[in-house]
Amino acid sequence: MSSTNTAAATSTSPWWKDLTPYHWFVFTMACLAWLFDCLDQQLFLLARQGAMKALLPAGYDVKEYSGYATAIFVAGWATGGLIFGAVGDRIGRAKTLTLTVLIYSVCTGLSAFSTGWIDFACYRFLTGLGVGGVFGLAVALVADGLPERSRTGALGTLQALSAVGNISAGLISMGMGKLGSAGHINPANAWKYMFLIGALPAFLCVFLQVRLKEPEKWVKAREEGRLTGAKFGSYASLFGEERWRTPALLGMMLCVSGVVGLWGVGFFSPELVGDVIGNSLKAKGLPDAQIASEKTYWVGVNSIIQNLGAFFGMMAFTHFAQKFGRKPAFTVAFLSAFAATVGYFQLFNGTGDIWMSFVMGFCQLALFAGFAIYLPELFPTRLRSTGVSFCYNVGRFIAASGPFTMGLLAKSLAAGATTPEAKLAAFRAACCWVSAVFLLGLVAMAFMPETKGRPMPEDAPPAK
Repeated sequence: MSSTNTAAATSTSPWWKDLTPYHWFVFTMACLAWLFDCLDQQLFLLARQGAMKALLPAGYDVKEYSGYATAIFVAGWATGGLIFGAVGDRIGRAKTLTLTVLIYSVCTGLSAFSTGWIDFACYRFLTGLGVGGVFGLAVALVADGLPERSRTGALGTLQALSAVGNISAGLISMGMGKLGSAGHINPANAWKYMFLIGALPAFLCVFLQVRLKEPEKWVKAREEGRLTGAKFGSYASLFGEERWRTPALLGMMLCVSGVVGLWGVGFFSPELVGDVIGNSLKAKGLPDAQIASEKTYWVGVNSIIQNLGAFFGMMAFTHFAQKFGRKPAFTVAFLSAFAATVGYFQLFNGTGDIWMSFVMGFCQLALFAGFAIYLPELFPTRLRSTGVSFCYNVGRFIAASGPFTMGLLAKSLAAGATTPEAKLAAFRAACCWVSAVFLLGLVAMAFMPETKGRPMPEDAPPAK
């Protein structure tokens, strides 16, 4: 076979064909770090309402304080993204990734020992610090450490595999529900066991430290930077140069749209499912303990179905972005996310509608494959982890207002409501209003470049 034919075959072969055993190790470690990160995120979402019921004094609004806890967690996430993204560019992706995994694992476990709402909120903020650092570091590690041709497929798959962590959390929730129904555990303490399980990923740190090395591309760039004076992980450099400032600000707006939509609306589906099922079981006159166990079980089922949809949505986005380009893929995804979210919160009425969770998960989470693929294509090696983390995480300071706003809006719309049905209707309406944030992503995308087929950007070489 001629060299031309060999190159053609290589360009059309699957992205993983070019990976060496060490490439596979890097990819696996990055995927596991992000997968377990998402496991801990999802455990919080599934255990949030049970924790609030156990930790709040009588008379406090559980949904309102669930929103506050989520906002605090997301604010910690944003802070961690700012800090550890820059640290990763300065001292290395592998070292910093190990530290962030350790932080989110330990603090998730500590959440189980909370005695009140305040210390629970503190643990959630600290967990958020670790969670916030992982995405930018894992993405930069894969983008810099794997062959160029494999980058898009690997990054899309890394994000898609995060759904495995979310599905695992759903299985844990279902298991807690079954154990509660069988009388093996007190259903009121299920949230504690879920957070303890979330501490297990700390063992991943051992593997990260033993074999994971810094990408050669980063090591070479760091050595050259010491000679030229180039600043690594510098926000002054990110915002001081227009070439990097513009994509950073537009990329942040792009991510704010998806993150607020997901965390401010989409990840409140457990509350909707729990309330709908709880109301139907109450109408049948079932005892409170059985209702609590059934709600825990069905919230877990909902999480699994929603994240199965997310997996296929992210894989579909990856394929679409490779074939047609990043901008067309984002346009379709934002419109689909808006329509699917409004439809879900308006029309979900019982276990027979659980398929709608798949559709919403498919449409909402498809966007996040786009973030993994697109963001590293906007920044040079010396600012890649910083830029990706800024866009993906710092917008969470704004996104943190999503749960808070949604909670206040639902409370306002429910003013004067005296029945569970009326309060649920207000909650549905609030979610539909906040879901309009998905349309903001279309505005940002209109001003951003198409990066399909382009080399990764780097600084211009110094004049000789």
